[in-house]
Amino acid sequence: MTPITPLAITARTATTACGRGLASLRAALREGRSGLRANDFPGCDLTTHIGRVDGLEDAALPAEFAEWDCRNNRLAWLALNQDGVFEQMQVLREQHGATRVAIIVGTSTSSIGASEEAYQHLDGDQFPAELRRPIVHTPHSLGDFLQQATGLRGPSVTVATACSSSAKVFAQAARMIHAGLVDAALVGGVDTLCGSVLYGFNSLGLVSTRPYRPFDAARDGLSLGEAGGFAILERDGDGPRLLGYGESSDAHHMSSPHPEGLGARLSMQAALDRAGLTPDVVDYINLHGTATPKNDEIEAGAVAALFPSTTRASSTKGWTGHTLGAAGIVESVIALDTIDTGLMPATMNCDDPDPVCGPQILREPVQGNVRHAMNNSFGFGGNNCSLLFGGAA
Repeated sequence: MTPITPLAITARTATTACGRGLASLRAALREGRSGLRANDFPGCDLTTHIGRVDGLEDAALPAEFAEWDCRNNRLAWLALNQDGVFEQMQVLREQHGATRVAIIVGTSTSSIGASEEAYQHLDGDQFPAELRRPIVHTPHSLGDFLQQATGLRGPSVTVATACSSSAKVFAQAARMIHAGLVDAALVGGVDTLCGSVLYGFNSLGLVSTRPYRPFDAARDGLSLGEAGGFAILERDGDGPRLLGYGESSDAHHMSSPHPEGLGARLSMQAALDRAGLTPDVVDYINLHGTATPKNDEIEAGAVAALFPSTTRASSTKGWTGHTLGAAGIVESVIALDTIDTGLMPATMNCDDPDPVCGPQILREPVQGNVRHAMNNSFGFGGNNCSLLFGGAA
């Protein structure tokens, strides 16, 4: 595989249960402070913990975007206006032209919470008047809203591959830029909590009553969360680099990973190959780490088979919850931050490590020199994506 030309990541941000923007996320990781709380989501009585973003119920979109108003798009707007991402995107629009900057976003549930609300308050056989807005009830609600909010008129793509969605946006953006279709891309992902998410995952037996415990011997499931994050990719510029990406679809099972970690290994190896690098140069891996029994065992085994024991790796979902279609962007932002700060976060609540998991799993934070960092995002149906990042050129 021929290595790709690296792309600059000139801005990035993430808003999670830990707070708004990079500073809040960095502080939580540094202080070991989780954003999870006992479930208090309106209308949901599950005994579990959630990663809920404060203030979304009282937030409002600017009046000109009222047609797109819903929880998911409110979070998108809130996240977009952190850490200078919106301002940098406006500079790119002027520099390249509105049609030369793509919007590529990932989501797994989009604005389904608004559709739930509409069905709960039917006016006869119709949605209530305030929710009779067709664009809100589609998977592309997020992408369409971002086009309106940013004024960008290049390709607008919604990626919906479950929990790998907002990792795969980096790969799609890289292909578009390298093909000459666009000069830059706004990538990201947003997913919000709703009844379908909470009760749906619970019906699969995947939701834990206790806070997230990735790679712990007693792990028994997810703590669900919500988040929004964005990054800007350009051919040149200041900032860390996207060096490689790897994608695979093992299609082993609707919701369970391949028992030998085939898809995970293929995606990680492809990311290394596209970067022209070997496993020993990767200093840190942000693992998908869902705290479900098989997922953690299989991912850790795939990492142990490919990387040396000196590689450090952790799951950071103990801070944010599993943010589904937004997990890829949030955990890419964390991986990128290890390059900037050198802080490799621990795996929260991994008090009794499962012996089947490899030596790479961090139980305590480590400070060091991170030259290259990887992020893994693995979705239902065996849809996998690994991203490899490096420091500024």
